[in-house]
Amino acid sequence: MATLMIQGTTSDAGKSTVVAGLCRVLARRGVSVVPFKPQNMALNSAVTVDGGEIGRSTALQALAAGVDAHSDMNPVLLKPESDRGAQVILRGRVHGHMDALDYHAFKRTARESVLAAWQALSSRFEVIVAEGAGSPAEINLREGDIANMGFAEMVDCPVVLVGDIDRGGVFAQLVGTLELLSPSEQARTRGFIVNRFRGDIALLEPGLDWLTERTGRPVFGTLPYLQGLLLDAEDSIGRDGRVGQGATLKVVVPALPRISNHNDFDPLRLHPRVELTFMGPNRPIPPADLIILPGSKSTRSDLAWLRAQGWEEAIMRHLRYGGRVLGICGGFQMLGNAIHDPEGLEGLAGSSRGLGLLAFETRMVAGKQLRNVSGRLLAEEVPITGYEIHNGVSEGAALARPLCELEGRPDGAVSADGRVLGTYLHGLFDRSEACAALLARCGLEGAEAAVDYDAHRQRELDRLADCLEAQLDLDALLALPGR
Repeated sequence: MATLMIQGTTSDAGKSTVVAGLCRVLARRGVSVVPFKPQNMALNSAVTVDGGEIGRSTALQALAAGVDAHSDMNPVLLKPESDRGAQVILRGRVHGHMDALDYHAFKRTARESVLAAWQALSSRFEVIVAEGAGSPAEINLREGDIANMGFAEMVDCPVVLVGDIDRGGVFAQLVGTLELLSPSEQARTRGFIVNRFRGDIALLEPGLDWLTERTGRPVFGTLPYLQGLLLDAEDSIGRDGRVGQGATLKVVVPALPRISNHNDFDPLRLHPRVELTFMGPNRPIPPADLIILPGSKSTRSDLAWLRAQGWEEAIMRHLRYGGRVLGICGGFQMLGNAIHDPEGLEGLAGSSRGLGLLAFETRMVAGKQLRNVSGRLLAEEVPITGYEIHNGVSEGAALARPLCELEGRPDGAVSADGRVLGTYLHGLFDRSEACAALLARCGLEGAEAAVDYDAHRQRELDRLADCLEAQLDLDALLALPGR
């Protein structure tokens, strides 16, 4: 087997995108390839074929490689629950909750999980394309590192460094990062990729020549800013706002401090007749046809944030004037009468009053629900697929009017007047039939077809791979791991 690692000068430099593109390029060439991210910190996650949990961007890379997502592909996943603490997932399973200092000391144990997962993948695939996290030049995090150069040194693999020119200062990013590495880490850094370039490449070439002369390392290529590229994000909400021409349905989503799996809304961002807006803190809440409460890693804390931002009053006013509300996962739990967390599984132990829009209560219990599921929307008899990732068991009268049936069991709830809906299902808009049916129920008139998001993913991955084929010296790049 061979391993190549893609690291970046910053978070969101384009590591995930480059890895996805390389996986698709290699898969199209008939190579048995697999993505690997030793450590990830993200609230967007996916359920794996072995019933575990990994970062969603790694699951997308597995799709690019044409393989099922497996927990070995992202052996350490950190899901922030506060500014100083996170849930720790090891090889797909919840290990516990740690603050930053405790986890720093725990990294020796985490290292064993990383190495075991890498070895397991090495026995099954020809090539591993690994992805770093953040920057390898975080001086305060270098000791015991397993996310970047610590992993590369451990398995003795070459590294390519990606810099984002769209942010500005790309030469300082690349040279500065290289200068802060140890001599052995510098030696394994074989070259650079410049990402998100806009303009005439002739104006950039003198800088690229200088970079090669200054560092003694090649630039394997410059990737253009791919307008409109929309793929499952690792964690951050996408940069590009999208409003379809002739949009008639206004959808507003509060950008909760611990929002999770916001990729649920990517199909709505692509819909030509939907105007989707994420609303951050301290912004007036605009009029909307549909308010969607998203998933949350810290449901009670995010519910308190909603109240402090004035969302409770806005939602009640929205409903009085004929609007609709949909809650997904943690957002669904917020719609009930109460949320109880006696063991402090998502933060401080205690209970919180819900929004009281559906007659049920939720109790957080140990043992996260992790499963890929399929079923149907009950009112429309339309097939639906997705996945569940949640703590909590909900009980109450409202659940007697479920929104859907999943694997033969009821899920979610619908209010008597049909204006409040909730579900534990993530990915409910991915299938075009289900998306169209839900939007029609929420007020979108007409028969405009929704986007088939699974097909969209495949097209975008091919578009990305085509770009890498055209813009990178792939022969030189893929020769690095010794293939």
